[in-house]
Amino acid sequence: MDEERIIVRLSEAADMLFAKQITDEMEASAIARGSGIAKRSPESICEKISAGKAVIAVTNYGKWVGFQYLEVWEEGKFVSNSGLIVSPEYRNCGVATAIKNKIFQLSRCKYPNARVFSITTGLTIMKLNTALGFEPVTYSEITKDERFWEGCKSCINFDVLTGKKKCNCLCTAMLFDPLKLNLRQNEQKAKEEPQLLYN
Repeated sequence: MDEERIIVRLSEAADMLFAKQITDEMEASAIARGSGIAKRSPESICEKISAGKAVIAVTNYGKWVGFQYLEVWEEGKFVSNSGLIVSPEYRNCGVATAIKNKIFQLSRCKYPNARVFSITTGLTIMKLNTALGFEPVTYSEITKDERFWEGCKSCINFDVLTGKKKCNCLCTAMLFDPLKLNLRQNEQKAKEEPQLLYN
């Protein structure tokens, strides 16, 4: 029998069978951490899968391992990377990193000019985001789209968010700005180019 391998890939229609398992694990994980998350329904997970906006990790035997999706806001001005979850038995072995890298690549490929953001209370996600070039920002720098904030209604901290007029909450907002990346790359290129001397 073959050794078990984990495959991280773009999700496909057949993966919809994992939707309930994914949402159940999202909720259980949030309860275990004592943190609030916006609840997702199996139907919403299926919608992300069918729209080509999700990355899934499965074993070569067809067992679900992990999941994350992206969503587009303000007509492509922003993309959020959300809902990263890994099955407990596969945690601490690099699966989250592989999924996060893949969803980030998908976001950048499909929406190269969009600012990519994530909001989280988790240190692991913050570290993964930082490694990809995300920086902590205030909520004023991410989407203003009311549909995004509607998703926070099921979070146990929604009253904190609304009490602070959506300026901040217990989650940390992190942003990857492609314009800043281009500036840094141009600055680095300028440093590496040989300087011409004139008499």
